[in-house]
Amino acid sequence: MSAQLFVVATPIGHLDDISYRAINVLKSVSLIAAEDTRTSAQLLKHFNIQTPLTACHEHNESNKIDQLIQRLLNGEDIALISDAGTPLISDPGFKFVRAAQEHNIRVVPVPGACAAIAALSAVGLPSDRFSFEGFLPSKQSQRLLTLEKLKDETQTLIFYEAPHRILECVKDLAAVFGAERPVGFAREITKTFETIKKMTLGELVEFVANDHNQQKGEIVLVIGGSIEEKDLDQEKLDKLLVRLLQDLSVKAASQLAADLTGIKKKIAYQRALELTSAND
Repeated sequence: MSAQLFVVATPIGHLDDISYRAINVLKSVSLIAAEDTRTSAQLLKHFNIQTPLTACHEHNESNKIDQLIQRLLNGEDIALISDAGTPLISDPGFKFVRAAQEHNIRVVPVPGACAAIAALSAVGLPSDRFSFEGFLPSKQSQRLLTLEKLKDETQTLIFYEAPHRILECVKDLAAVFGAERPVGFAREITKTFETIKKMTLGELVEFVANDHNQQKGEIVLVIGGSIEEKDLDQEKLDKLLVRLLQDLSVKAASQLAADLTGIKKKIAYQRALELTSAND
């Protein structure tokens, strides 16, 4: 009987975000396969976890798999962790998990923190349908090509971005998706300088350009999906705006209508003005 491979989520910042189950699993397994043993050693020290560590990262994963699989087949439980958050989400580990399943080794998820989901939960954009796109290409030409393929997608899009590329990235996003597209900007989630804001891509370009501190740390971008004007049900929009205008100003009503429907704020604002004038 083979042992089990535990895929264990660790904190993305605040150490209290680790679960009791994750701590117990990390203490009970024979070995922990970590993306960076130096980073993970600090986490283990904090929780007094004595389990041995071994490196399993993108540069050695292919060569390390056979050794790890053999230890599992010999009856040793192993935990897989990344530097922060849930393994395999823009982190190594996929090849290891796939190999374990191919050898009929049980893979057990131990859920916890994930920056993409944490950002999505806090920025106030539609979450019923979303697509995690990971990191965009570092070269601008490739990044623009990727964005062109995604610009008409109607679901919410989630990206990770490196701090040294964030300004150029949001400029490209605004150029391809349009400056009015809504975006959630989540930086350093759960950490001391956590920043979570919602605005348009045009506003985000200015925000990041004018505050160098926003070009530091771990960054998640959550972008509203594309809404084609031809797909907009005018009657439903009018009913929504009429109801909102009973209690809110034109500006507030149009902003809320844009948030709820995904249409451009300018379109909602213009229609709200027309409805207000018609009722005067």
